[in-house]
Amino acid sequence: MRRIGVPPSERGSTGGGNCPDIFELADGNFAVIGTDATEKLDGDLPADASRADYERIVVITRETLLRAKADIPDA
Repeated sequence: MRRIGVPPSERGSTGGGNCPDIFELADGNFAVIGTDATEKLDGDLPADASRADYERIVVITRETLLRAKADIPDA
């Protein structure tokens, strides 16, 4: 597993490391640490989007994703 982007401390986190984060897993998939917003956003999904019962809608900050952009592979 490797972090995608910069550590939370470089994005202003001074607390206990409880900030959004993105990781690339050994199998090429990505894991995201974020705020669970499933209940809030589930009803707002577009008609052509859905999620399984075991899936959650997770929100990360814009800065987290933008700072990770350079580390996300093109393919």
